[in-house]
Amino acid sequence: MKFILLKILLLSTCFVYGQNNSLAIIDSLKQSINKKNEDSTGIARVNYNIAEIYRKTTPLTDSAYFYYNKAGKFYKKLNDKLNTARVMYGIAVIQKNEKDFIGSEVTSIEAITLLKSLQKSDNVNKYISFIYNNLGIVSDELERYQESVKYYNKSIELKRNLKGDYKTSIENTLNNLAESHKRAGEFELAKNYYEELLDIKKLKKNRPEIYALILDNYAHTLYLSKDLKRIPELFLKALKISDSINYEGYNSIIINQHLGEYYNSVNKIDSALFYAYRAKKISEKYHNDDLLKSLLLLSKIEEGEKSAEHLKAYVKLNDSLQKEERKVRNKFARIRFETEQLEEENIKIAKERMWLLIVSTVLIMAFFLLYLVIRQRVKNKELEFVQKQQETNEEIYNLMLSQSDTIEEARTLEKKRISEELHDGVLGRLFGTRLSLDSLNFNNTPEAVKTRGEYIDSLKNIEEDIRKVSHELNTDFIAGAGFRDIIKTLVETQSSAYKLKHSLEHDDSINWDLFSNKTKIHIYRIIQESLHNIYKHAKASSVNIGFKPKNNVICLQVQDNGVGFDVNKAKSGIGLKNMKSRINEINGEFNLSSSKQEGTIVSIEIPLA
Repeated sequence: MKFILLKILLLSTCFVYGQNNSLAIIDSLKQSINKKNEDSTGIARVNYNIAEIYRKTTPLTDSAYFYYNKAGKFYKKLNDKLNTARVMYGIAVIQKNEKDFIGSEVTSIEAITLLKSLQKSDNVNKYISFIYNNLGIVSDELERYQESVKYYNKSIELKRNLKGDYKTSIENTLNNLAESHKRAGEFELAKNYYEELLDIKKLKKNRPEIYALILDNYAHTLYLSKDLKRIPELFLKALKISDSINYEGYNSIIINQHLGEYYNSVNKIDSALFYAYRAKKISEKYHNDDLLKSLLLLSKIEEGEKSAEHLKAYVKLNDSLQKEERKVRNKFARIRFETEQLEEENIKIAKERMWLLIVSTVLIMAFFLLYLVIRQRVKNKELEFVQKQQETNEEIYNLMLSQSDTIEEARTLEKKRISEELHDGVLGRLFGTRLSLDSLNFNNTPEAVKTRGEYIDSLKNIEEDIRKVSHELNTDFIAGAGFRDIIKTLVETQSSAYKLKHSLEHDDSINWDLFSNKTKIHIYRIIQESLHNIYKHAKASSVNIGFKPKNNVICLQVQDNGVGFDVNKAKSGIGLKNMKSRINEINGEFNLSSSKQEGTIVSIEIPLA
């Protein structure tokens, strides 16, 4: 009778969900563990849920124990006392079901100790009440009935103070309490509790299988107390209710056993055998303690060889069940050992991984720092090279400007000298001649006057022309045209060397004095590189170079009549990259257009700095 109510609830759950459905849910939960491999709380929760389903809906108690144990490890690491206690409660129930009563008692007390260290709440008190109920069952099985009664009363008191509907749970514990009083021989107390339960409205309608069990327990209490007035009517009524709901399970076994026991006591052997054999037939489906009781009852009712045969079967089954119980307990111990061993291995692996991660991190950082040092050195060298290149370009340009300035200075001096010669020499003499002719103008003969007038006018024209030439020669009209001449010299020299026909178009309105030396050097190098690329790749015979101003931008265009190329497929060489780099330096825009057999056009827009 000790686990009747629990067995009924377990069978009800299996009936509702079905074992196959429960296993399908378990498989789904197992798969979800992999998705929570970074979340210890999630892993613990899933393992706990798997254990609960195994315990409540399947006979696979070892699997339930395994997953409870796994969940408990995680909850302990997280210092989650409430959930650790919940896990311990599940383990304690399994230990009780497998008749490891001492183990169940120890686990239950540990769980209650954990829960009592927490702040009081409905959730905490709920699990304490459940564990007290479990301790009541364990104490009852160990025949410590006073302790059992004490635990049941504590459980009921806590449940009655909980928020929510715990009516069913209280009824179950009351039934357990009455059972302990009955087994302790306190029949009057037991009858009072059973009568209190049977008076509950709608119990028969809402929970007929539990009502039948309580009615049978009540009838058995009356039988044991020698109050036979309503016996066997109450037993038969309980059996009828059980049969009416097609619940041929533990209820039917116990009721049939009680009927067999009663009829045997009043010497109605045929009826006793009928109910005893019926109890044996149903209990054979479960092959457990209820079958043992049926065999023992038959050995008492039967006589001779049949009695001996049932007694022999009883002894054999009892030995078998004890071996199974020891095997299960050993399996639990092995599961604990293997879990702890696995945990130790996991800790070892975790440490190895940690050291591997540390070493890998150090090596990666070292390589990264080495890379940074090397990269910085390369950058420094590149910067030094660029600086030297810029200095060299500046020197080249300054030399070019110096040379151009020397030429211009020589030109200026020469022009000045010629101007002075014309002004001081020729003009002076012509002026003297004009004065002489003018003095002769006093000859008033018409012919002389006419002739002299013509000479004087002619001399005046010569004087004006010479003055104009002198003035123009003395004007520095070459100023600002030095860079244009440098470009002209570059184009002529390169085109001659590369055997190219060339044309250079230059808008004289461009004032190169507005551009920095840096910009002029880059323009010079870009034209030089373009001519070099035309010679090297284009196979061209002519090149046209043009400078045109446009909205504060100088447009430079270099066009050849070479073989051309596919711009999208061609790879950029060093020359082209250098050109783009120079254009970026002066904030210019670069455009390259070409097609096969159509030549190539390089267009550059250079903004005023």
